[in-house]
Amino acid sequence: MTKLTVEETNLLSIYKTGSRQGLIVAMNAALPFMDGEMRDFAARTLAKVERMGEAEFAVLPIYAADEA
Repeated sequence: MTKLTVEETNLLSIYKTGSRQGLIVAMNAALPFMDGEMRDFAARTLAKVERMGEAEFAVLPIYAADEA
């Protein structure tokens, strides 16, 4: 199982769309607008999500940012 940090989970909560593929699309669209360190962090986090299967992603404790 892929381990995510609190920071990675917080980042994913911003882009959670209800599906793994939707999150990947949303984060990829945002990457060009991020500054250096943030872009690197987001790209590393995105790579973790891309390596996950649907079942693993489905059980992650990630909530849409407006639900918190």
